Amino acid sequence: MAEDYLRVIWKAQEWPAGSITTNQIAATLGVTPSSVSGNLKKLARDGMIEYEPYGRIDLSDEGRAVAVAVVRRHRLIETYLVRCLGFGWDEVHGEADLLEHAVSDRVLDRIDEVLGRPGRDPHGDPIPRADGSVEQSSALRLSDVEPGQCGTVVRISDREPALLRYLDERGISIGTRLRVRSRLEAAGSLSISASTGDQSDGAMLELSMVVADAMWMSVEPDDRASAPA
Repeated sequence: MAEDYLRVIWKAQEWPAGSITTNQIAATLGVTPSSVSGNLKKLARDGMIEYEPYGRIDLSDEGRAVAVAVVRRHRLIETYLVRCLGFGWDEVHGEADLLEHAVSDRVLDRIDEVLGRPGRDPHGDPIPRADGSVEQSSALRLSDVEPGQCGTVVRISDREPALLRYLDERGISIGTRLRVRSRLEAAGSLSISASTGDQSDGAMLELSMVVADAMWMSVEPDDRASAPA
């Protein structure tokens, strides 16, 4: 469906420096690259995107409005499934994909009301408001955080349920405090310490860059420079 394409493009560009390719859309939606190319050309003809083969894919204002509405549905449904129906955060992405096209605006608004108008879904993604506005974030991808910096996990990609389970088993979720200890370039990994308390001095873990690329962290100001000697 056109809505699925628009949602995938919008999500890829939601965070700073985000972009997406034809092959990435194909992998996400489980279709062939040639099918994606054909559908992108149609979306461009319909005024939903700006697209030239092998060039950047951008949403038009109309395409963005459609995408944001679908993302709002998806994230509210995910939140409802976790909070009210007891689903795990690793189980809801596929279910929300199925339900987002079937729920009416009236039901969606009631879900939003019952949940208390939440600002973020179970994975830390901002839930667009009914007027189409979206909260902006200055969070950094964990793989870009420098050794010595600490902060709080604010978002984890929901693309791979296995990754969510992997992190869950290691006590890492939204709200976990991390400190990056070192970057192991040769091994393609980060050494971190994680804690749910006031200090990020808990268990030491080594995360691959693949995992670190799927996590975003709100970095705390480094007050070491201003601390008394």
